[in-house]
Amino acid sequence: MSAVVNCVAYADGRRVENVEIGEIGKALKQPDRFIWIGLHEPSEETLRQVQQEFGLHDLAIEDAHRAHQRPKLELYGDSIFVVLRTAQMNSKERQVNFGETHIFLGARYIVSVRHGSSLSYRDVRSRCETTPRLLGKGPGFALYALMDSIVDQYFPIVDGLEQELQALEDKIFAETFSRETTSQIYNLKRELLEVKRAVSPLIDICNRLMRFDLDVIPEDTRPYFRDVYDHTIRINEMVDMLRELLTTALEANFSLISISQNEVTKRFAGWAAIIAVPTMIAGIYGMNFEFMPELGWRYGYPMVLILTIGSCLALYTHFKRSGWL
Repeated sequence: MSAVVNCVAYADGRRVENVEIGEIGKALKQPDRFIWIGLHEPSEETLRQVQQEFGLHDLAIEDAHRAHQRPKLELYGDSIFVVLRTAQMNSKERQVNFGETHIFLGARYIVSVRHGSSLSYRDVRSRCETTPRLLGKGPGFALYALMDSIVDQYFPIVDGLEQELQALEDKIFAETFSRETTSQIYNLKRELLEVKRAVSPLIDICNRLMRFDLDVIPEDTRPYFRDVYDHTIRINEMVDMLRELLTTALEANFSLISISQNEVTKRFAGWAAIIAVPTMIAGIYGMNFEFMPELGWRYGYPMVLILTIGSCLALYTHFKRSGWL
């Protein structure tokens, strides 16, 4: 399967023609056009071809090929390099799978490179093509559309994690305690931390894109990144709230387990006290002393039984009322 998903030339926000990578230079001779390339896990050779066509920096190409980068924005001359982390919920394994999208942006081109778990950006491209007035703003608007799509993918993921948290809370307060619940809490906490690491740097990236020191982003395009910034802030706040709730749930789980263990300990102590009464009486009359007044008494045996049973019943009633049994 080809690593090149799409390579299209646009003029005034409208698709003009599909372009081969080797013909990009020819297509860019038209002054009113820009190129939008979509790549999926390309080889180093393909990336080198793209580098030659647009004059991309070696370090950025190296990062795009190796992947496993943190979200960031770097400026290389008159172009920028943006790394974003994508996320998808795996419903079968009930875990979040992360991927990466690397974006090269220049005045007349945008190149997106997908790695790992990530949805195709065909729908993003299609939506942009239905609004040529906006796409006519250039590659900067295409960058906004890609970032907006990536950020919006986090909303259902955070909602899914919130539902998992609610299910865990139901388990915690259902009076059935197990190690599995504690393990699930830690797994959910780890997933939230991964989401936090992916989303948190986007705040600084959006702030940078809204500022006026990036000439490659036209002034009339910068307000659109405010929308991405708002969504990022919302997701970041939702993640922080879930992490706090999860910490509280973990503390509640430990507290309830401790209370449950104390209840068990009290029951053991109560039954131990009840059993100690006949044990003590039997121990006294099992000492085999020669002179014990009760040994020769006719009613000694039934009285000892009555005393033993009565004492046990009295202790049982007392512990029952006090909640120990």
